Amino acid sequence: MKPSLLRRAGPDATRSVAVIPLLREPPTTAATAALTGAPAARADDAASQETGGVNAPPAQAPSPAAGSAGATAPGWRGTIAAIGLALARHRRVVIGVQWFVVLFYMALVIIPVFQPLPPEDAHLWDNLRLFAQFLFWGVWWPGVMIATLTLGRVWCGLFCPEGSLTEWVSHRGLGKPVPRWLKWAGWPLVAFVCTTVYGQLVSVYEYPQAALLVLGGSSVAAVAVGLIYGRGKRIWCRYLCPASGVFAILAKVAPLHYRVDREKWEEEEARRTIPIQPVNCAPLVDIRRMSSASECHACGRCAGHRDAVQLTARLPGAEIVDTRTRVSTAEALTLLFGILGVATAAFQWTVSPWFVQAKLALADWLIEHDSFTMLQDNAPWWLLTHYPEASDTFTWLDGAVVLTYIVGGGFALGCALTLGPLLAAAILRDELLRWQRLTMALAPLGGISVFLGLSMMTLTHLKAEHLPLGWVADVRIALLALGAGGALWLALGLVRQADASLPRRLAALACLSLPVAIMVKVWHQVFFVW
Repeated sequence: MKPSLLRRAGPDATRSVAVIPLLREPPTTAATAALTGAPAARADDAASQETGGVNAPPAQAPSPAAGSAGATAPGWRGTIAAIGLALARHRRVVIGVQWFVVLFYMALVIIPVFQPLPPEDAHLWDNLRLFAQFLFWGVWWPGVMIATLTLGRVWCGLFCPEGSLTEWVSHRGLGKPVPRWLKWAGWPLVAFVCTTVYGQLVSVYEYPQAALLVLGGSSVAAVAVGLIYGRGKRIWCRYLCPASGVFAILAKVAPLHYRVDREKWEEEEARRTIPIQPVNCAPLVDIRRMSSASECHACGRCAGHRDAVQLTARLPGAEIVDTRTRVSTAEALTLLFGILGVATAAFQWTVSPWFVQAKLALADWLIEHDSFTMLQDNAPWWLLTHYPEASDTFTWLDGAVVLTYIVGGGFALGCALTLGPLLAAAILRDELLRWQRLTMALAPLGGISVFLGLSMMTLTHLKAEHLPLGWVADVRIALLALGAGGALWLALGLVRQADASLPRRLAALACLSLPVAIMVKVWHQVFFVW
């Protein structure tokens, strides 16, 4: 067994790469009623439709009328709407910011590769390699998770370098139609799991060569997809991005979203005699029928369009409890087995005594049977961690145990979490409250879980700088309580809509509390036991 694995199995060490559209809404919607206790009518699920015309030429951002609802709404709601309109009006500024982020991102990923290993007395403020590592993994990605939970997919629409690159090159590419196989709903989950596991095997958090391989490879793939498919679109972001599935789920919780007023849209369409130039929605959202924030990239291009699209506030998680919105099986599986399953196992293995015990037992067995092939550390760095100059190399056994722990442990945890929604749905027997929708109640806890895992890298760097960290335990408890409380609150909002007796609803709520308790126990084990 390599000593480096035990050396880094400290309480704040981690290697995870797990990163790392609503129908017209009346003043009291079904979602608001469910969350506040007001009576509300039930509605059928509204299937969201994909926008047509993948190869349609891009259009300029709309120029909303001065008297639009977003521009004249009073108070803070008017301020929020005005922000959306400003994003639509000032596209050149937004594009300038996007290209600045692209250049900054490339610098963070590429320049550290050519830097030597930091000396023992190096600090964040005097070593570029450490600074880039801390900024990228310790600040950037945790901030992206919080931004998505609170503001929707603003990272995707306004800042993401891969999105900007794939859209830019698609204007100059082949513009081929998107094939059916590429539209498979399971690609984001597969990409997320593969990227997460591979990132652990090559130590993407700790070595810039691995970061360039994983993140740079993803960017190259995004550019390649943009060159082949679509015209001025973000095909990569819509169907293949490893983080897309995560962002789509977290955006359902966000208290900000772009709301489409279908009546105003149709009135404006009937009133005008001159056709309105359509909005180029890069992620291929059918804006007219947009009923979820999941696919919307919150770029603001459609704000004010036909005086019917407006950036507005809503109760956190309102989309999840609104039974008119669509929830797919792929989204539920991504939350259970990706965000809460594989990602948690990836955050956990470096501090897990189970991992160490399993590896020692297997190593002893191999030695007893004179089998030393798995104990060799001759794998290339792009396959398994191999940095002899840093005394950090993985044996083939290391790689096998890491792979088994993350995939197997993530699958086992996902299965345990799935029991709650399945049992609750069976108890309620309500067509509008199937297990997929009930699973979405765990979205706040999923977002907090990913943030807690990513912040372990932040704390590792802060600890190395000998900063006081006595506040960490209290903050972790508060965040975990916030995520668990949010999940239970949404579960209550869903269950109270069921056409079932009170005992059945209470039993269903108890079942939905089970996965919340499991996740709290898992993080308690990581932070306060191991």
